[in-house]
Amino acid sequence: MRNYLVIFFLLIGAFNLLEAQTYQVQSPDKTLQVEVNAGSEITWNLYHNGKMIMGPSVVSMTLEKEGVLGKNARVQKVTQQTVNNVIKTPIYKKNEVIDHYNQLTIELRDGLTLQFRAYDEGVAYRIATAFKKEITVVNEEANFVFSSPQKAWVPYIVSNLERYMTSFESTYNVLSLKDVDEGRLIIMPLLVEAGEGKKVVITEADLEDYAGMFVTINNQRNGFKGEHASYPLAEKTGGHNNLQAIVTQRANYIAKTKGSRTFPWRVFAVSDNDSQLLNNDLVARLASPNRIGDLSWIKPGKVAWDWWNDLNISGVDFRSGVNNETYKYYIDFAAENGVEYVILDEGWSEQSSLLHVKPHIDLQGIIAHAKSKGVGIILWGGWMPLDAEMDKVLDVYSKMGVVGFKVDFMDRDDQKTVNFYYRLAKKAAEYKMLIDFHGAYKPTGLQFTYPNVITFEGVYGLENVKWTEFTDFPGYNVTIPFIRAIAGPMDYTPGAMLNANRANWRAVFSTPVSQGTRCHQLAMYVVFESPLSMMADNPTNYLREPESTAFIASVPTVFDQTVALDGELGEFVAIARRKGDDWYVGAMTNWNEREIELNFSFLGEGNYSAEIFKDGINADRNAADYKRELMNVTNKSIVKVKMAPGGGWAARITLVK
Repeated sequence: MRNYLVIFFLLIGAFNLLEAQTYQVQSPDKTLQVEVNAGSEITWNLYHNGKMIMGPSVVSMTLEKEGVLGKNARVQKVTQQTVNNVIKTPIYKKNEVIDHYNQLTIELRDGLTLQFRAYDEGVAYRIATAFKKEITVVNEEANFVFSSPQKAWVPYIVSNLERYMTSFESTYNVLSLKDVDEGRLIIMPLLVEAGEGKKVVITEADLEDYAGMFVTINNQRNGFKGEHASYPLAEKTGGHNNLQAIVTQRANYIAKTKGSRTFPWRVFAVSDNDSQLLNNDLVARLASPNRIGDLSWIKPGKVAWDWWNDLNISGVDFRSGVNNETYKYYIDFAAENGVEYVILDEGWSEQSSLLHVKPHIDLQGIIAHAKSKGVGIILWGGWMPLDAEMDKVLDVYSKMGVVGFKVDFMDRDDQKTVNFYYRLAKKAAEYKMLIDFHGAYKPTGLQFTYPNVITFEGVYGLENVKWTEFTDFPGYNVTIPFIRAIAGPMDYTPGAMLNANRANWRAVFSTPVSQGTRCHQLAMYVVFESPLSMMADNPTNYLREPESTAFIASVPTVFDQTVALDGELGEFVAIARRKGDDWYVGAMTNWNEREIELNFSFLGEGNYSAEIFKDGINADRNAADYKRELMNVTNKSIVKVKMAPGGGWAARITLVK
């Protein structure tokens, strides 16, 4: 009889163990609600205005020795808290961020902790572990299931070297989930239309000492599942000028890491109005805070860039190219037009070592010339030679007066590569040097933790017009503000002065031409966020276009306030940003001609003067056609904006004192 009682109580215990316990957390405005169920597995559901839009989505983590955490969950402790703080963000699209959320923390007996945060603009969750010794993460189960998915904006990975190797530059395929390619890797951020006009952008934040996440379509085709690059065990050099480290063997685990730590946030920006996505701060809120202290030495600004225009200047009495005369010409142009920096891109050094300057380049003389003109010099370099001699390179060039590095061709986001980002960011901060990551995975908040990391590529930017067959840049340009920009700044490299409509455009490497109008390019300096913003065209072309050049140079690269005015994903976008008393407005459209109305209620009291650049009457035929005009406006003004196909509209608005 005693044995039967033991079996009975064991069965009761097993039943109670498997019976799910439910916990909830709401956003401060009660619009969003997360429901977490802890039973045989951990699942979560997301509700928007009472309607379930995501779930049930499973969360677990598999460790090499400790097994699967989150299965047959036994809850040890549950806590809830409300936070309402202000985060100062001086190198951003606004000078402060309101950090208001409700948090649910669930601690399990197996050593796994789950934190869910609910903000008014979205939700996020992350895993934490509590083990004394190092752990090996074999797998993280992250499922993003949707109740009624309509379609998704899918940026497939582009890679021909290795499954997880990519420049993270992909255009979007707008697909129903049943049409998404099975097994094909997808880059985040990713947007899913969840029905009834609701949209969810999925990304990650606070990625440190871990691998970044890709996704693939799930078996049920109602959502996506996460996939990480395994740790690289062997590599070979290859790719562009042997600057890429191509993985030839990967381990059977994602990461070896500290046993007691938090893991990256899984982030879900939610909106029922597209324009809400244009001013989302979730990544800023979820990033680890500033680790370098004083930021006064970090100077955002514009940078004259030589590579896109192939150093193809004219009207000079020297041969243009990678030489001292050309570099000094760029420096003089920058100084005369209030441009803070010049980048010396590929060619100034030997590829294999950044310490070996090409013999015909007088780098010290170039830096001295730039310093005398009040212009900073940024050097380009491949990540492998920089990593190989990091301390020496940063020491030598910081002493010479170089202000930063543009680092290229990482093209991976496995744990080893992610750790390179953090190692370089920390070391560069010690030398007071800026870092611009190219060939880079999407931002995940590193720019807030190490604010000397001033911008990232990870976008299908203007450089691609030099060789691509893609003919819908305007459509792409009015899509990324709603998706990619949520992750953080993007070094799109705008500023083309040679512009073409769809019928006349073709790819030209040495004298590249943008798709869309001149005003489409001007508006990018307002719409696209990048504290270091390049001027991609060559000085000769800018000097021929003094009005456009003066406007570009006048637009700040960081702001005190951002207001999303209007927009529709893939159709058009309109954003206003304030710096001090001045406002800057940018609007862009896809290949469809469009007329919109902008409400200037964002202005303060008083009278303002607006300098406006709008598409010219013939911009549909000659994309460089524009008209500059002055207009008096107040916060009662409603301005009609007409944009040509691939067009734009830009304005600088100053208070009349």
